[in-house]
Amino acid sequence: MSIEQLQPANPQDVRVYMPYFQGNKRNTLPLAISLYKKGVLEGQRKIEAGDNIPFVATWNVSTLPADLIRCRMQFDGNAELSYEIMMASSVLVDFLIDVIVNFQIGRTTDFPKGFYRKLLRKDD
Repeated sequence: MSIEQLQPANPQDVRVYMPYFQGNKRNTLPLAISLYKKGVLEGQRKIEAGDNIPFVATWNVSTLPADLIRCRMQFDGNAELSYEIMMASSVLVDFLIDVIVNFQIGRTTDFPKGFYRKLLRKDD
């Protein structure tokens, strides 16, 4: 399923996450919740001056924004290029909002740089 085919999540699910987001992010929140509930995202990591690298990100789905979830990411179908991180579900939803907005602008499915910094523990 592509981001274009996402349907907004039901209003009850969106209301639970609403206090965690302000401004324009709230406009994309229903689609981000819908994507979050799928538990998987396939895309391509953009590499400057190189070929994009396909990835599959998976995560367990929780109903509460503060619950910790485990997010796994595998690049290029290679088990040796797998990474895992724990984060609050609201943090992942925030990254998914960025994924959707970036897709709407550039037609590519990729996480923002902040996600990769967290994934590779560059923000510790």
